[in-house]
Amino acid sequence: MHDISSPPVEEQLRVALAGLVDGLPARQASTAVDRLIAHYRGTTPTHTPVLRDHADVVAYAAYRMPATFEAVVSALTAFADRAPHWSPASHLDVGGGTGAAVWAASLVWGDGPGADSGEVLPVRRTTVLDWAQPALALGRELAGGSASASLRAARWETGKLSATALAAAARTERTPAPAPPVELVTVSYVLGELTAEDRRETVAAAARAGRAVVVVEPGTPDGYLRVREARDLLVDAGLTVLAPCPHSAACPLTPGEDWCHFAARVSRSSLHRQVKGGSLPYEDEKFSYVAAMRPGAVNGTPAGARIVRKPQLRKGQVLLDLCGAGEVMGRTTVSKRHGALYREAREAAWGGVWPPEQGPDEP
Repeated sequence: MHDISSPPVEEQLRVALAGLVDGLPARQASTAVDRLIAHYRGTTPTHTPVLRDHADVVAYAAYRMPATFEAVVSALTAFADRAPHWSPASHLDVGGGTGAAVWAASLVWGDGPGADSGEVLPVRRTTVLDWAQPALALGRELAGGSASASLRAARWETGKLSATALAAAARTERTPAPAPPVELVTVSYVLGELTAEDRRETVAAAARAGRAVVVVEPGTPDGYLRVREARDLLVDAGLTVLAPCPHSAACPLTPGEDWCHFAARVSRSSLHRQVKGGSLPYEDEKFSYVAAMRPGAVNGTPAGARIVRKPQLRKGQVLLDLCGAGEVMGRTTVSKRHGALYREAREAAWGGVWPPEQGPDEP
């Protein structure tokens, strides 16, 4: 249950990260950040953990965790919008490291179904699986100081990202086979660390384990290709895509010519700017994602169309690039003659649904 007197989840995370980096020599943090940037832009074989020691983990938390958190919040929010009456009672975060995705789930859904109703109900059962013990130790430390009961009670499991380890972590939920034992599985910012074979095995295992699966990767052409491959595997496993795509058919984009990605605005503290060597109070984290559900397990419907580029404002016009049902990509022009729809278009955001959907209380 949320404590309404507690700071927002994102503020709790910001304060926890500030306290974490305080005292770490700037030179040591910068060296670790430089190596992490080199990894982020390159490749890492599956047998080599990216986060090797405490300094690496602290640098990662300062350098990447706020951006990863905001990207996953955006992906989970888009999924929650398509399934507004669903809240996961259990969550397995695969390759979760310091726990950005479980913090994101806490922001989007609170502590679990009914946790905000005032009733005494179990909090979300949360498990983070990763092979980097220093990252898990730090994640446990950060979560332990949060106001979220589901974060404080989370299990932090060490294991190689394999189908066997994932299934073992999922089965601790004690749901009998063959039903998927976990309601939500997240796989965020980790597929790029795996070999092609391990990527496919991890996504396939996530599809078997979860009633809903959300995969998030950097919004680069390569990140999009990994998400696209994961999307195909999820659909082949019988899941239905809820976001960002308005359909589960083949992606209409041509690899090498274009890629599907979105942006999340990340507020940066003065400490964050110092560690990252930046001056702006914010940054835009580009990310690609797919969110899918197992039919009958999650009650949700895809959007009619998704805005896949930043809307272009012209004099008396708004140009919207849309991905629509039926594998259709195209541009629509909304002009002043459309009246209220034109006003909605001027407020439309990259990644949003079009046309705007009316809420239950709207005329």
